[in-house]
Amino acid sequence: MNRMSEETRRQACPACLAVHPTLGQHRYGGRPLPCLIWRFGSHRQAISSAVSGGGLSVVGWILNAQVPSDYRRTDPAAHVAEIAAACGLAGSGAGLLTACDVRGYRRASDGEVAADTTVGIAQPIWAAADTPSGDYRPGTINLVVQLPVRLSEAALVNAVATAAEAKAQALWQARVPGTGTATDAVCVLCRSDGPAESFAGPRSVWGGRLARAVYAAVLAGLEVDL
Repeated sequence: MNRMSEETRRQACPACLAVHPTLGQHRYGGRPLPCLIWRFGSHRQAISSAVSGGGLSVVGWILNAQVPSDYRRTDPAAHVAEIAAACGLAGSGAGLLTACDVRGYRRASDGEVAADTTVGIAQPIWAAADTPSGDYRPGTINLVVQLPVRLSEAALVNAVATAAEAKAQALWQARVPGTGTATDAVCVLCRSDGPAESFAGPRSVWGGRLARAVYAAVLAGLEVDL
């Protein structure tokens, strides 16, 4: 049996295939900076720690915008809204910010689960460290993960935990002295229709695929940043 073409599959089920980000541009302090934009043909259920549009929501787009390393705005949600408007993004969405070059993003896939990441690891931290470091340097790992199935709300929370575990495993594998950075963010997206999967832990079918995709994407991103 011949495989359906990607275009045919996308027409039959727009939410079944992962969307690739496109490169956009915004300005900060008169300086042009790049951003990544995921535009979805149909709305996706999302759980996110994004500075704008975070929490549980239904989104039509995701934005990951680069900002300068000396970024000083104290209203990041309002700033993301400005960037989204400048990029022609309307309706509900979620926005992430990072000081690393988003043009170096990396993608890894496993069983139709796709993980895109921008990795900045200038100052890794241990999550349970007693005291924060006083030597602050910008660094953020942003993750955007897409699944072709619907997850229950509990499974969406489980997926965030699985993504964090896989990210930490990749950092350990690369001998980075930390579990992440103080400003890491994640967005997990799934279909908003169809039967809901109840589990997304690392030993479930979809959680395992998510974990392997995140692990590989973060490792690839670390090769760019380190």
